[in-house]
Amino acid sequence: MLTDQYNRNHTYLRISLTDKCNLRCTYCNPVDLPKGYFAHFNKMSPEEIDYIAGIFVSLGITKIRLTGGEPLVRKDAGEIIRRLSGHQVELTITTNGVFVHEYLDMFKAAGIRSVNVSSDSLVTFKSQIISLRDEYDRIRENIDLLQRNDFHVKVNTVIMKGVNDNEIPDFIAWTARQPVHVRFIEFMPFTGNHWSQDSVFSHQEILDRIGAIYEFDQLKRSKNDTAMKYAIPGHPGTFGVISTMSQPFCGDCNRLRLTTDGKMKNCLFSRTEVDLLSAMRKGEDIVPLIQQCVWDKKEALGGQFTAGVQEVDAAAIQNRSMIQIGG
Repeated sequence: MLTDQYNRNHTYLRISLTDKCNLRCTYCNPVDLPKGYFAHFNKMSPEEIDYIAGIFVSLGITKIRLTGGEPLVRKDAGEIIRRLSGHQVELTITTNGVFVHEYLDMFKAAGIRSVNVSSDSLVTFKSQIISLRDEYDRIRENIDLLQRNDFHVKVNTVIMKGVNDNEIPDFIAWTARQPVHVRFIEFMPFTGNHWSQDSVFSHQEILDRIGAIYEFDQLKRSKNDTAMKYAIPGHPGTFGVISTMSQPFCGDCNRLRLTTDGKMKNCLFSRTEVDLLSAMRKGEDIVPLIQQCVWDKKEALGGQFTAGVQEVDAAAIQNRSMIQIGG
């Protein structure tokens, strides 16, 4: 098992396939990053992803999620999915949904049954403003396609005050019509995304907004869950809140990350990274590197800040942009 000094066992690996995306959501993929920001990246090949994933599985990983950027813009995404389906793990993916129709049969063949789709607005023009692309209709069509094919669909929605917080009731109304599982995510600080305390719409504010219209029940939290989950009586769907900024869930975190350039991060907010790819290409044993990286994991939030939005100094956080880390 991959255990850290706080006795947390790690069984979940998130692998970023690419730092590229066909959308330009500013909280993830800032438009004002300097030219050449991504140019130095040395990407993992499908064979290298498969090999490194196999090492993690041998050390106790039981779930792998593919992320990006947008993982499906990678030309060999299908090959990677096929390779990883050969491991004895639960294989899942987070996508913006634009290319899902092209990969539906591949998902089925690989045993993927749960798909997270990022969608920050239910209004066409606002979706365009947030993503700087006109893909809203395709995304909704593909969410419907996934549901018709019995996939478990979660919708990831980053809530930003004054941008889309007024749509929270509309997302909840969606759960009354379809078995969609909405996850409201507190806006988090990353390089270049212009985060500020005033932009965060907190867990409690989200619940207050929903509670003004609906009665809801809190669902039992499973160990390692990142979302506090809720259900409204009679709704086939559910909703949850990922409260990283106001109520972190680090106490039983079981997640590790592998960036598209083969760096291991033991936390989304970790300052340091371990270069597994370079070590592997030199023929080194990467198992001790993985184990030490897990052991060095900080107690909470990468050791960079503490809970409490007003106390966060975004300028002092040492990290990459979200699109470089992997969603």
